[in-house]
Amino acid sequence: MNILYEEDGSFKVGSIMTDNTSSLQIESLSGKRSKIKAANVMLRFTQPELGVFMAQAETMSEQIETEFLWECCPPDEFGFEQTAEEYYGHKPTPLESAAVMLRLHGAPIYFHRKGKGRYRAAPPDVLKAALAGAEKKRLQLEQQARYVTQLSSFELPAEFADQLKQLLYQPDRNTIEVKALEAACAATHLSAAHLLHQCGALPSTHDFHLNKFLFENFPKGTDFPAVEVSTWRELPLATAQAFSIDDASTTEIDDAFSVEQLANGHWRIGVHIAAPALGLPRDSAGDAIAASRLSTVYMPGQKITMLPDSVVQAFTLNADHVCPALSMYLEVDKDTLLITANESRVERVHIAANLRHDTLEPLFNEATLAAGKLDYTYAPELRLLWDFASKLEALRGKASDNSTAQLDYNFNIVNEHVSITTRRRGSPIDKVVSELMILVNSSWGKQLDEHGFPGIYRTQNNGKVKMSTVAAPHQGLGVAQYMWSSSPLRRYVDMVNQRQIIAMLDDAEPIYAKNDTALYTVLRDFETMYGIYNDFQRQMERYWCLRYIQQEKLAEISGTVIRENLVRLSNIPLVFKAHSMPEQAAGTKVVLGVGDIDLIDLNLHTRFIAAEAPLVPATEEAA
Repeated sequence: MNILYEEDGSFKVGSIMTDNTSSLQIESLSGKRSKIKAANVMLRFTQPELGVFMAQAETMSEQIETEFLWECCPPDEFGFEQTAEEYYGHKPTPLESAAVMLRLHGAPIYFHRKGKGRYRAAPPDVLKAALAGAEKKRLQLEQQARYVTQLSSFELPAEFADQLKQLLYQPDRNTIEVKALEAACAATHLSAAHLLHQCGALPSTHDFHLNKFLFENFPKGTDFPAVEVSTWRELPLATAQAFSIDDASTTEIDDAFSVEQLANGHWRIGVHIAAPALGLPRDSAGDAIAASRLSTVYMPGQKITMLPDSVVQAFTLNADHVCPALSMYLEVDKDTLLITANESRVERVHIAANLRHDTLEPLFNEATLAAGKLDYTYAPELRLLWDFASKLEALRGKASDNSTAQLDYNFNIVNEHVSITTRRRGSPIDKVVSELMILVNSSWGKQLDEHGFPGIYRTQNNGKVKMSTVAAPHQGLGVAQYMWSSSPLRRYVDMVNQRQIIAMLDDAEPIYAKNDTALYTVLRDFETMYGIYNDFQRQMERYWCLRYIQQEKLAEISGTVIRENLVRLSNIPLVFKAHSMPEQAAGTKVVLGVGDIDLIDLNLHTRFIAAEAPLVPATEEAA
């Protein structure tokens, strides 16, 4: 005797070796013996032979019209043998019963399974909906197959044009477009971005990176809503005539300086900081915008400002304007250059000039200072500020050695053409600005702490920099406390701290009380977004470095080994892994041939050409 039985959702045949009522020992066609439950047996038969039974049953099943079989079924639950008898009009043979069972089992849309060998016909409305769904799925699969064919041939389906951002930056794997894209990527061995680029969907690799950043961090776009600046109180006019020192492209001018000689012969040095906190009170519409962006985003060739241009223009320290400012005045001994008095005010300041690095640095530098050349505008004031800044640096215990100063790189992008220039960090311009900023930020931080006003500080201990609402030393700068308050047009933390400073100077209650959750929220959100913005800036600088190598058609490049196969180029700020390079000591100068440049993954492939041993062995820490 032979049986047809169900096992793991499929039907099999075998011959009975032993029948133990509740279980059977059977032998399959392959000769394998096994034990099955009697409840799993669907049919018992002797004819046809075991070896042809399933093949003949499947052939007969394919001849049964599913829709007609559905019409033959009773409305209630039924067994397959019952339906076989109804369908054939006579007591069915085992082969006919098996054929009907296979058809019932193979059409789950028409017949809902209710147990082993038992089914129920789908209600007409349910069947109609299921058939519509099946047809829709069939059409989708056809469409998906067409997408895969087109993409694999590097042809962009027309339907993809409006979905590129989602496909690239937030793919939904439940959609047929993403399924097709993944299948085409597997077929072509390319990433989604590279494949779409090959299809012509990414005409600009620059925009690929920029749009990804905007998609993730500015989903509503970078435009600003209309913002009304609050009217601030009448402020006294300072006697000082101030000037700023900034890069040529700077529009958010946060700081300026002034120098006056007092009747006692001492100098009064003023540091003047733009005061947007006066016109953007806490919880105002403008404050909400600044709090959502938290910082200006910088990248080569462009930036995304924290504040609308109308607000920037109302507070930036533009030349020939009288601007509201938070000022710190330092009375400095004319001989020792030590500070003898310190006073802060909220006032209006006339900005006499905006000095720019590109025109000032050829005039104001270490060589002209050493030669005593003072034949340019603001030369005496700049000389005094340089001497004062040098004194401040020494008092911090951080006297610099400019012989090993690092370079700052400036990117200028004009019509997709990139030029990269360098400025030595620690130049007289840098020292004047940085030392006076360190002074005001540490001094205001100290005053806030002494008055019991909370603020947001930057601290450093054992090399680890973090932000805190409690004043603590910054070991790297050599100061007892340090806060950011000198760039309120560009950083939200500075604006928050400025509100506290102004409230302190007005002898008013702090805008943010101790344990105000808003301070902790600003601190947390700022750290997160500032890190994201800085990572993006570095990414875009890397992009333009690779573009520069392409643009200049460089066949060879030189650099210095940092460690293992990590190389820093000599003339542009690009660090990359030279995988073909034999192991070299840190500090080794190497020459590499330029290979493929990938502007999507931002990779540079090189081949090793030559190496020159370092003149002085460099430790990994020094590198």
